[in-house]
Amino acid sequence: MRKKIVTAGLAAAICLTGCTAALPASTPSSQTQQEVSDMTKTTLSPLPDGAAEIYFAGGCFWGMEKLYQSIDGVLDAQSGYANGSAEIVPDYETVCRGDTGYRETVRVVYDPGKVSLDQLMKAFFYVIDPTVENRQGNDIGTQYQTGIYFADEAAQKTVEDYTAKEREKHDVFAVEVAPLSSFFPAEEYHQDYLDKNPNGYCHIPVQAFRDINGIISEKEDAAAQSRWEKPSRDILRENLSDLQYEVTQNGATERAFTGEYWNFDEKGIYVDITTGQPLFSSLDKFESSCGWPSFSAPIDKDSVTLHEDLSYGMNRTEVKSEAGDAHLGHVFYGEPESPNGVRYCINSASLRFIPYDEMQAQGYGEWLSLFDAE
Repeated sequence: MRKKIVTAGLAAAICLTGCTAALPASTPSSQTQQEVSDMTKTTLSPLPDGAAEIYFAGGCFWGMEKLYQSIDGVLDAQSGYANGSAEIVPDYETVCRGDTGYRETVRVVYDPGKVSLDQLMKAFFYVIDPTVENRQGNDIGTQYQTGIYFADEAAQKTVEDYTAKEREKHDVFAVEVAPLSSFFPAEEYHQDYLDKNPNGYCHIPVQAFRDINGIISEKEDAAAQSRWEKPSRDILRENLSDLQYEVTQNGATERAFTGEYWNFDEKGIYVDITTGQPLFSSLDKFESSCGWPSFSAPIDKDSVTLHEDLSYGMNRTEVKSEAGDAHLGHVFYGEPESPNGVRYCINSASLRFIPYDEMQAQGYGEWLSLFDAE
């Protein structure tokens, strides 16, 4: 179902962590806006009867393509370049080299009878950080700007309604939401990249590919949400230690190398000390020299919220628990010690550890499946 419009040949340098390697100089193809528009329309594969399409820019397109190929009901996922300069026909070298406006994007063709656009967007927000511009994971550059691009009015309404709810969860929301103006399939060596290169670079955790169908099929359960209800400050004051209270309620930070879990590697999950909501897993914990517990990802991105933090003359991203609104720590990017370049730097005082062998007895049996693929 795929048909390329432009092939630049194998790039002189394939950037295994995005476009960070030096690329040789070249002159980008230049066309009139009408020529570019006509080229896009005539070279994209037509939709099968009853199918729909949507376009997701979520950082490096290798991982996003694989993610959507893993979803039941997706008929095709194709890597490409979207919504850039109207006078440039993009190729990998050109997009890597400068700000062409093009985003690494995946065209998703799907059967609405088997998977909804809402579910596809849930998958998107499950694996991206919506609060940062021009970056995802280790990849930095305008080509890695996140975005959702729609090709018809029906998709527009669904996308705008869904993203409006996502905006409410974050103080900063950096995802582009716009009509599709152009899309060019990427060179053939980018298509199905992670199938051709199973050990290739990917900013999305491998576990997400295995879990994504279950995650997007989960129905919102009001009763399940309410079980993590935040206690009153009086109850928290009574039940928490002074340090736990100051960290979770007033944004304090425990001293490095002093927390209970900074150098701790037992199997299990970490929950919010204030509500019991599951937050992090030992599967995503990694050894870090910073002196605080460090995780490459939360168990569920919806279990934490991200907020701009300009305190102490710094520009950081604060992490809070979703249900308890408890301060947990901060998230940092481009971290060499992290397997995906992301470090959730979390205070031990914000967490309670549930050992794997006690998860069932303590009411966390539904999270035991996290460890099935070990």
